[in-house]
Amino acid sequence: KFSDHEERLSGSDRDEDEDDVEAALKKEVGQIRASTEQKLRRFQSVESGANNVVFIRTQGIEPENLVHHILKDMHTTKKKKTRVILRMLPISGTCKAFMEDMKKYTETFFEPWFKAPNKGTFQIVYKARNNSHMSREEVIKELAGIVGSLNPENKVDLNNPQYTVVVEIIKTVCCLSVVRDYVLFRKYNLQEVVKSNKEDAQQNPSSLTEEQNSEVVKAEIEEEEKSSKEVKEENK
Repeated sequence: KFSDHEERLSGSDRDEDEDDVEAALKKEVGQIRASTEQKLRRFQSVESGANNVVFIRTQGIEPENLVHHILKDMHTTKKKKTRVILRMLPISGTCKAFMEDMKKYTETFFEPWFKAPNKGTFQIVYKARNNSHMSREEVIKELAGIVGSLNPENKVDLNNPQYTVVVEIIKTVCCLSVVRDYVLFRKYNLQEVVKSNKEDAQQNPSSLTEEQNSEVVKAEIEEEEKSSKEVKEENK
């Protein structure tokens, strides 16, 4: 029931009040929808807590498959598709950056790749940012021990492993992933992976295989012989 005062309100005043309520409801519904859509976005930027590090959260996408697909395409086409991104690393799991937490978490996290009957050769790469309480040697030793305990046939290979365990520590968060073709894709470096073998050989001659080295030496010898032949002809 309306009070006497409310009954004296003109119809237009009531309409205005109703309009205000309706507008407020629409605004609230819009905010809820926007919030829901933001949560369900396929890619969303998250503050990493470290300079020059961008963290992108994915929804419904396997990070390893996505990043491997991008690098494989760049390695095949040799087309440079970014000027500012140096490396792109998938992160499949996170835990607190304390040794006990990491050991407990990785015992389950490593199972899809290393628990019997699964097996493979592996290496562990470690990098820490804004963190000084973790020891690189201790982390690598403990995680390698966990991989070995899941299946004794898992072996360390620092030259060309099947899997690379990536450990990225940012402040008090440990980011983990297990990736393939880490050596082939130049440590997941987007600037290096597009270089041809010739360019890479010129910049990193020590990275050549024995077969490639012999080919380079052979080419140099042939070039020397050609030069000496030209000199002889000039003397004649």
